[in-house]
Amino acid sequence: MVAKSYVLNIRRQMPRLGTRKLHYLLKDIFRKEQIAMGRDHLFELLREEGLLIHRKKKYIRTTNSSHWMRKYPNLIKDLPITLPEQVWVADITYIGVGKSYAYLHLITDAYSKKIMG
Repeated sequence: MVAKSYVLNIRRQMPRLGTRKLHYLLKDIFRKEQIAMGRDHLFELLREEGLLIHRKKKYIRTTNSSHWMRKYPNLIKDLPITLPEQVWVADITYIGVGKSYAYLHLITDAYSKKIMG
């Protein structure tokens, strides 16, 4: 296909260029060559040819359940929560700050889902 050759030509110069930007760059060329190809059709073509660029996951492993320390049972598993401030739950997560990460610790009311601290 003619469109595929244009895509490969641009991808030689910019190998990680996504499909939306690629379509923007090729729009005028497609018009001149009278190739009727919209964004969604370009996505389909690249998917069929295996040329889609997949996003790199920014994944941090935060939980290690295979540790030697004691694991406590879930005491509220079958407890019906009917009142505010009856049960508070807590969680720790990572937040990207520049090139490093910071911890965010939240205490939430299980009934109202409001952050308490």
